[in-house]
Amino acid sequence: MQKPFAITLDIGTSLANHTGSWRTERPEYVDRLPPCNHACPAGENIQAWLYLAEEGDYEGAWRKLMEDNPMPGVMGRVCYHPCESACNRGQLDEAVGIHAIERFLGRTAWEQGWKPDPPAGPSGKTVLVVGAGPSGLSAAYHLTRMGHAVTIREAGPMAGGMMRFGIPKYRLPRDVLDYEIQRILDMGVTLELDTKVENIEAAFETENFDAVFVAVGAHLAKRIDIPAHAAGRILDAVSVLKDLETGVEPPQLGRRVIIYGGGNTAMDMARTAKRLGAEEAMIVYRRSRNEMPAHDFEATEAEDEGVLIHWLRTIKEIDESTFTVEKMEVDENGRPQPTGEFETLEADTLVLALGQNVDTTFMETIPGVKIAKDGVIDVDETLMTGYPGLFAGGDMVPAERTVTVAVGHGKKVARSIDAYMKGERYAPPEKHGLATFEAINDWYYTDADKTVQPALDLIRRQTTFDEILGGLDETTALFEARRCLSCGNCFECDNCYGVCPDNAVIKLGAGKRFKFNYDFCKGCGLCAAECPCGAIEMTPETI
Repeated sequence: MQKPFAITLDIGTSLANHTGSWRTERPEYVDRLPPCNHACPAGENIQAWLYLAEEGDYEGAWRKLMEDNPMPGVMGRVCYHPCESACNRGQLDEAVGIHAIERFLGRTAWEQGWKPDPPAGPSGKTVLVVGAGPSGLSAAYHLTRMGHAVTIREAGPMAGGMMRFGIPKYRLPRDVLDYEIQRILDMGVTLELDTKVENIEAAFETENFDAVFVAVGAHLAKRIDIPAHAAGRILDAVSVLKDLETGVEPPQLGRRVIIYGGGNTAMDMARTAKRLGAEEAMIVYRRSRNEMPAHDFEATEAEDEGVLIHWLRTIKEIDESTFTVEKMEVDENGRPQPTGEFETLEADTLVLALGQNVDTTFMETIPGVKIAKDGVIDVDETLMTGYPGLFAGGDMVPAERTVTVAVGHGKKVARSIDAYMKGERYAPPEKHGLATFEAINDWYYTDADKTVQPALDLIRRQTTFDEILGGLDETTALFEARRCLSCGNCFECDNCYGVCPDNAVIKLGAGKRFKFNYDFCKGCGLCAAECPCGAIEMTPETI
């Protein structure tokens, strides 16, 4: 192609180098961090796998997802999807149903028999993981992919941790959990059940493990002292849910049950009590609905199933089946204060759901390990404790206690352990700037209401442990994936190429995006104005 004529300007430069004083800004292609990716505790590249899903490449989408999360079928059910709360589409109509698409990919992988990519060649390094919950399983998966030999030791009779013993079957079917755990084990991970680890130092000194990751779940129920003239039947939610899972005869809760607490476990316990035959399941919580630790939809679903929630109430005294509760009121600082007003409730059983602690006593004598008053372990930014090579994560460290956070810790610690065994220190790559809703041209997108997942009818919800929410089929999953706005990242829509009046946009081929020919560009900004996803930025011209 013939080169453009060079016109000498008063500043002594030519069009062959830049366009001079009549262009004040130039367009540049940028990559932004999608808000869904930014909000994901597991660090999934959500936008990338959604793009593959909307192209119909479900296996490619699943493999991209599996780079970060080894249990999409589980996560698509139990994650509280903060990605959707952050989704820019939620400001346009409704957030993309990311969790439902993730669940669809997990189910499709099972039906098609897809296997994870084979691990790297053996590194010769060995790692011990203590605890077969979400964090330990995630760490084992990622370490195995890196070529390290991993042994998991679990004190309980089954793997899964609080996914199995804390989440009821109506939220997480056990065949899904079992399948995704087995897929991790099939990669070559060694699992030793009914094996309690009590001497961490011996794992290094006697068994010669190169690193140890401790990921014990919060299985110890918190207790509270309540004055009782004659105490009735008092249980704790963690034990009840665990007994149901291990096949122990379900406890006889009676006709009326009080659950004391306001977290997700309290909601699960109340809903479980209804399914076990309780005619009345009542939650007593000392704060208001706005302050409860449980997610709001959990409380709504519990109420739909007939659970009665007594907000701003605290139990003051027990006399067999009579419970004296005091009404509370919220002060100007948002804290509940006693009012001196009392009422009574009748119940056959009290179930405590006041939170859980982690048993860290086996780490108290390890040199360099610091344990806070609340039982969590002090770790650095790589999740390593003060003892070299000993890492901790999941419920054992200061963080939100969810499955997704735990899975994210597993990936993070795997990278840290891999670097540690190489004599290095893992440092995460720098992130792009966040893709905001304001940078998106929302006029480009048509209205498309979020796909509603089918739900079990209310009567069956109250009487069985069948899964409540159904999944998407291929048609609805494809539709939902295509609702993604591709915030902040070019998806080759050709808008910039089509609107440029100066033919300054050059197509580089499928998957390679575009570049600008600044010899032709006048800096008019049409490309940036017409970019639907905010992937073009106008920057000041420099001479």
